[in-house]
Amino acid sequence: MTAPTATRRSRFFQFSGIATISVFSVGILVLPAGTAGAEATAVGLGTAEPFAVLAGAGITNTGPTTLGGDIGTYPTPTITGVSDLTITGTNHGGDAVSQGAKPDVLTAYNTLAGQGPTQPTGADLTGRTLVSGVYNSGSSIALSGTVTLDAQGDPDAVFVFQAGSTLITSSSSTVALINGTQACNVFWQVGSSATLGTNSVFRGNLLALTDITATTEATVEGRLLAINGAVTLDTNTITTPTCAPPVTTTTPTVTTTTTVPPDTTTTTTTAVPPGTTTTTTTAVPPEVTTTTVGTPVGTVTTTVGVPPVITTSRNNPSIPTIPGLPPLPGTPPTVHGTVTIPSQVPTTSASRTSAPTTQPERPESPTGRTPQVPQVPRGSVDTGDGSTQSQRGAQPSGGSIALLVSVFSVVAVSVLVIRRTSR
Repeated sequence: MTAPTATRRSRFFQFSGIATISVFSVGILVLPAGTAGAEATAVGLGTAEPFAVLAGAGITNTGPTTLGGDIGTYPTPTITGVSDLTITGTNHGGDAVSQGAKPDVLTAYNTLAGQGPTQPTGADLTGRTLVSGVYNSGSSIALSGTVTLDAQGDPDAVFVFQAGSTLITSSSSTVALINGTQACNVFWQVGSSATLGTNSVFRGNLLALTDITATTEATVEGRLLAINGAVTLDTNTITTPTCAPPVTTTTPTVTTTTTVPPDTTTTTTTAVPPGTTTTTTTAVPPEVTTTTVGTPVGTVTTTVGVPPVITTSRNNPSIPTIPGLPPLPGTPPTVHGTVTIPSQVPTTSASRTSAPTTQPERPESPTGRTPQVPQVPRGSVDTGDGSTQSQRGAQPSGGSIALLVSVFSVVAVSVLVIRRTSR
């Protein structure tokens, strides 16, 4: 009894182990492929959206710098090097517009910091191709080369980068956008300060809690927004990004116009019953008759619509003439001196009509009376000697011929059967 019990326990544990592994494998398949798909959300900048540069502790510029948007600073209103600035927007300095935009920047900063779940950025973003999502570093984020942001064909794809302390990009580094990625949907939330290297190409909205420095000839497609610190510029080009509107596909409307000819004639031919043809002709539109009557007062014109003309014709057999009876209406009159004998109409076809047979006129008798034609019994022939002979007896009937053919067929079939059996 011990061996069977051990065997059962062994099988039980084997089955339990297999079931556990199977459930674990199914769970792995059901779970998402990874947190790489953590959805990021675009953040509105409110009244700060028109700004290319907005600072809290003043702005310093060196060399010719072009700003494709507004510029402002609050609460420190100082802006130096204004003469070297080319501003396509408005210089708000420290006015009420700059003051009102600062709270909107702070709100956007806090919203970006709270997004997740996140993926780790690693020490350096160089060489990586990233899809839409939220990427986080508890300390600093570095970019020494090129990082590629891939929207995978979705122009609304959003990328959020969270740096616990600093963001530092090296000289000639690049943030590349592919497959529909838009700079307006890229956000960098930096816990302290950010520095953009010489001749670097940076894309996205940069929101730093303290200072932002763009070194010589750094190019930015985005915004530099420093909440509490200063912004330093040096021969830079900064362009405010604009998101392209969603593409709307409009299905073209197809209009079909059918023109009916002014005069249309429709002819329908129907055989009812077999041998009878009915033809109906309809004129569309109906003919119109106009009658003009001249009166002393004026001219009166009367228009009468004539209804469609319907013509019906039937192919009916002609009506035979019976001797001794007056002709029926529609029957041609019989010529004197002739005898009209109705022809026999075959019963197999109602549409065939034989022409009447006319005998030549006989000379009148010496008494002046027309000799009468002797009556011959129906179905007999006058032989000339006063006797009659039946027409049916002169020719073999169709039934006799059919019977002979049937007998011959039976005999032939019997002979073939006997010969095949004898073999």
